[in-house]
Amino acid sequence: MDEDQFNTSLRKFLKQVGVTSQREIEKAVRDAIAAGRIKGHEKLNAKMVLTIDSVGLVHEVNDTIELG
Repeated sequence: MDEDQFNTSLRKFLKQVGVTSQREIEKAVRDAIAAGRIKGHEKLNAKMVLTIDSVGLVHEVNDTIELG
């Protein structure tokens, strides 16, 4: 395995996950506020699941996103 290539590729993947996930969360929260489903000061339970089938990885992260 080429460690440098692996590290570069992994960082690129994680950056894409972070940027696109933030964009989707922001849009969903704004849409929910506009639709009256939430007020905008809640704490939202969030879960992210990362899977890589070929290596048997299932990694779950649970946390709270505070709106204010």
